[in-house]
Amino acid sequence: MEVKIVSKNVELPEKARANIEKKLTKLKRRLEEIKEIKVEVLEEKTKAQKDRYIIRIVLDCYSTILYTEERGETIQSAMDKALPIAERQFERWKGKLEDRGKGATPTGIAMAPEDSAEQAAPTERKPIVKVKRFAIKPMPVEEAADQMELLNHDFFLFTNSENNKVNLLYRRKDGNYGLIAPETEK
Repeated sequence: MEVKIVSKNVELPEKARANIEKKLTKLKRRLEEIKEIKVEVLEEKTKAQKDRYIIRIVLDCYSTILYTEERGETIQSAMDKALPIAERQFERWKGKLEDRGKGATPTGIAMAPEDSAEQAAPTERKPIVKVKRFAIKPMPVEEAADQMELLNHDFFLFTNSENNKVNLLYRRKDGNYGLIAPETEK
């Protein structure tokens, strides 16, 4: 298992880095389930000092990505908020695997969210500045919904194992799910 600690817009003191690594020991015990742990430490110049530091924890559990982001007044307080959430997500994911009786990691690779970009006005079209490629593997709709919930995304692109076509699962404004399935033109 690989542990990466990255800092952006802030100089991360060695003491803080050591403290983060120490806190990750609970997750490090799960070596067979976690391929990589990535911790990003960011500093944002905000009016509210309580939201100054951002900690992002990304757990790569081979075919599943678990993502957590929390803010705090200090690096320590942000980490203290983010770590329990990451642990709960991991335990929930493991519980879902055991409930299904699989005992193996689920298929499908999902994207971790990028930094939020400014929303474009409806009349102007922004250029595509980044292309993200990822492998999609066949899975049932229920597993895709689980993946989407674990990532806390509003949509999830996957190959439907029932018909072997690419589908898009999304969260509707009313909180329910919607599924976009392509239909071949004749």
